[in-house]
Amino acid sequence: MKTFVEMRGVNKGFDSASGRMNVLEDVNLEVAEGEFVAIVGYSGSGKTTLMSLLAGLIKPDSGSVTVAGKPVLGPGPERGVVFQNYSLLPWLTVFENIHLAVDQVFAGETEAAKRARTERYVQLVNLTHAKDRKPGQLSGGMRQRVSVARALAMDPKVLLLDEPLGALDALTRGTLQSEIERIWQADRKTVVMITNDVDEAILLADRIIPLSAGPRATLGPVVSVDIERPRDRKALNHHPEFKHVRSRVIEYLLGSAAKRRAARVQSQPPLALSDALESGT
Repeated sequence: MKTFVEMRGVNKGFDSASGRMNVLEDVNLEVAEGEFVAIVGYSGSGKTTLMSLLAGLIKPDSGSVTVAGKPVLGPGPERGVVFQNYSLLPWLTVFENIHLAVDQVFAGETEAAKRARTERYVQLVNLTHAKDRKPGQLSGGMRQRVSVARALAMDPKVLLLDEPLGALDALTRGTLQSEIERIWQADRKTVVMITNDVDEAILLADRIIPLSAGPRATLGPVVSVDIERPRDRKALNHHPEFKHVRSRVIEYLLGSAAKRRAARVQSQPPLALSDALESGT
């Protein structure tokens, strides 16, 4: 399949009190159109930095980020982003939060067409009964559904999910995992999801790419998820391919963390004699 989303030789760092810290190093990513790819990594490994690069919120120090062959130079409606913290306007209703995005992207459409488009995505995330409620009147899971609907209503070419379920309880998270898969099956958008949950990645993705421990994190070997859809969460645990995929991803993540710890120890200067005596070594 033809590559649709691509990162080539991407490096990104930030200035700190101790100097420049390289967060991502030589990141290469290829995602085909209509594919669901999950990037799995530890907290603090640079996952959100990677997602911000794809979203165009920040620029790489070097390397390139492209969507459909065009360079990503900033945010754009062809990339819908769903964050962990919902990012809804509290004074607007469910319908109004989604309609606001529709109004900005489809300004040339009639008001009737924009309202119909908004209604479609309210229905898609099963929130018709709550469309007149404001975010403060919704559960966390419902607020996240609004965020997903708002992103989809912009009709983006790519849906970027930045740990969208990380703040939810287990039951709500499971429900929304099913919702995300159902929506993806219906629209077949290209999806890149960031998560720290390996099981979630196996449930939803076509391919999983682990991100090594930071700093200087990079993408590891691709692991294909060759499990038929739809995937049943309960049956998945007993599927031989589930155990194989899970083992490969976790082994890489644990190995990268061990290498990073070893590198830190080697880079530390040896203890002076007085320091050694004080520490009891």
